[in-house]
Amino acid sequence: METYRIPPGRIEVSPQVVAAIAEEAVLQCYGIVGLASRHRSGVWTQLPEVRGHSGVVVRMEGEQVLLDLYVIIEYGTRICEVARNVMSTVKFAVEQALGIPVGQVNVNVQGIHLSNPQPSGTPGGRPWNEESRT
Repeated sequence: METYRIPPGRIEVSPQVVAAIAEEAVLQCYGIVGLASRHRSGVWTQLPEVRGHSGVVVRMEGEQVLLDLYVIIEYGTRICEVARNVMSTVKFAVEQALGIPVGQVNVNVQGIHLSNPQPSGTPGGRPWNEESRT
């Protein structure tokens, strides 16, 4: 019996596909409201529900993928814990799907979202002042 060995070819995955995998993983994380467009002026806008990958930037460095994520986090959650969870979840999802290492996942918190605002800006709706601390 004769065995034929086919030389390996080349597989290319577009950055849009990597961004789609990362975006799906981000949106599954607790505390994430959505992705944000990246503006350097300090103004951010939440991207609509239609997937556009504008909140994900994909770069290749050698044989590694580098990801920059721009997110909006729910008010009241621990930002550092949510960001760490996003880093871990996205790294795992991209490495599982592509089979290549993710070198960095940078999480940029562009804003927070207050889903149920209180009338006077304080818990319970009462205005806060020094006298209300007692």
